[in-house]
Amino acid sequence: MKYVDIENWKRKEHFAFFYKMDYPQYNICMDLDVTHFLAFVKEKKMSFYYAMIYAVTEVINQKDDFKYRIRDGKVVLHEMIHPSFTDMSANQEDDLFKMVTIDFQEEGIEAFQQMAKETSESQQVYFDSEKLIGRDDLIYITCIPWISFTHLSHTISLNRNESVPRISWGKYYKNGEKVMLPFSVQVHHALNDGIHVGKYIERLQTYLNEII
Repeated sequence: MKYVDIENWKRKEHFAFFYKMDYPQYNICMDLDVTHFLAFVKEKKMSFYYAMIYAVTEVINQKDDFKYRIRDGKVVLHEMIHPSFTDMSANQEDDLFKMVTIDFQEEGIEAFQQMAKETSESQQVYFDSEKLIGRDDLIYITCIPWISFTHLSHTISLNRNESVPRISWGKYYKNGEKVMLPFSVQVHHALNDGIHVGKYIERLQTYLNEII
């Protein structure tokens, strides 16, 4: 992790403009083509959810765009971003989820999804706050597998320093020969513009199309 020299940063003016906003977050929703990826996951007998968490995080770590965070008006750049994701409680009758945070390791999608499964199953509390204390090197991830949404909003504190991106997806559905996945990206506008979200989606779609 390193601090960014804002005075000499190419985003200096954009950062100053959007950082002063009361609500500097924005959200974009779109559909991803997961036809190939879903077939791959089923062939490997993996969890689609955990596999998507890996894909989302792996692609985020390929570029610096989503690795910036704001701390008291200063900007830091992380070397690695890690997933913090919701997962349903083992007790399905309570209809409650827990927040699971794990350190991302580039050991491959199969090893990751197994680690995510084991970590989630072993976590006994809904919110393991100790894993979150002092950390912003995260990506918040959630899934709403019951709904193929067209729009999504997130709860967030009105704190202009809150800059951890939020990524979500819904229930995939058939569209002709393709399987489409509603997908949502929420970011802090002082750090990311539409072009950065667009380039991320392009890289993610390529990853989903080409994984073998």
